[in-house]
Amino acid sequence: MQQQTDPRVTALAQSARVALEGGRADESARLWGQVLSLAPDHSEALFNLGQHALYRKDARAAVQMLERALALAPREPMVALNLAFAHRALGDAHGESAALEKALAIDAYFYPALLAKAALLERGGGKRQAARIYKDVLKIVPPDGRLPRELKPQIEHARARVREDAQEMAAFLEARMGATRARHAGADFSRIDECAEVAAGAKKAFVQAPTMLHFPRLPAIQYYDRAQFPWMADIEAETDAIREELIGLLREDAEGFRPYITHPASVPLHQWAELNWSPRWSARYLWKDGAKQADVCARCPRAAAALAAIPRAEIPNFAPTAFFSALDPRTRIPPHSGDTNVRLIVHLPLIVPGDCHFRVGNDTREFKEGQAWVFDDTIEHEAWNDGDKPRVILIFDVWNPYLTAAERDLVGELLNGVNDFYRAGQAG
Repeated sequence: MQQQTDPRVTALAQSARVALEGGRADESARLWGQVLSLAPDHSEALFNLGQHALYRKDARAAVQMLERALALAPREPMVALNLAFAHRALGDAHGESAALEKALAIDAYFYPALLAKAALLERGGGKRQAARIYKDVLKIVPPDGRLPRELKPQIEHARARVREDAQEMAAFLEARMGATRARHAGADFSRIDECAEVAAGAKKAFVQAPTMLHFPRLPAIQYYDRAQFPWMADIEAETDAIREELIGLLREDAEGFRPYITHPASVPLHQWAELNWSPRWSARYLWKDGAKQADVCARCPRAAAALAAIPRAEIPNFAPTAFFSALDPRTRIPPHSGDTNVRLIVHLPLIVPGDCHFRVGNDTREFKEGQAWVFDDTIEHEAWNDGDKPRVILIFDVWNPYLTAAERDLVGELLNGVNDFYRAGQAG
């Protein structure tokens, strides 16, 4: 909004702002009126007087003031939004819609106007069209802690409406596919079911998000079919023996389990702040970054032999990695993603107190002792132990089966080449 050079106008405007901030709305309006008498084209005065007219439920006066303000300040979306509110107070849906379109033409991401547009559609019976706009709003609104207090109920309503719409669409699609599904009785519908839930907005589409290296054209599969890993039954058969070795390790050298998350305090911790350097999630390595931990392997010979017998990922200075992972009771590992999709991660549960779960993407499973799974850890995943005792699993990495032998060899050169490049460029 334009600046005024008349010092009387400047002083009155500042006094009006201070009065409004202090909750003295009538005094502020009186001062803005004085501003307008000295400067009839003062857009800020017109805007504030229009808002005050709305507050006094004089919608017609508000429309007049706000239309003048918008003509003088055509790039101010808040003026157009308040004009929409004035038309709404008059029951003029057409005028409200036109003002909202003006606000969004100024700023297509002005979410208060998007909220108002969705509400207008909803009042007119367009619940589904409103839900689509509410969904867009939820993508761009700031976190709850930074939301204006007066908008929080509207955001909660938007969330509820989006959830309701997702449920309605999921039921609609289920009915739509019913006859076709019946023609394919006995087929595996898990992927199309997830696809329909994503299409309805009931679930999120998770993608690979490696933190170190992304290998193109590898499929984003949450949990892999165990049939692709014929050695799975062999290592599961060693569960009891590996557990006994683990129990002995815990009994004789529990202090050897060290915090798994060990970031320096100088780096952004984000979701890891609670677990950083915390013994609530600890590890004891058999192999680490490709190096065999001879002392632990000597104390756990059955585990070491079982791991050596499978086709693990082999990347100098990076893999294999294999370790016992201990998670304390009432502890949650937050959502995160792993380093690279060239290898997959295997979990073999050894000690499970009950009520321990693991989520990869949209698929949540319960840990059961002796039942292993293979997953892509570059897809968002999290784990939690809601039991009353520690949960311990064996974790190790294997090659992604969709890599060729040549690609496996070259990945090692690539990863070490990146490290060597930067190491060679270090000063001094």
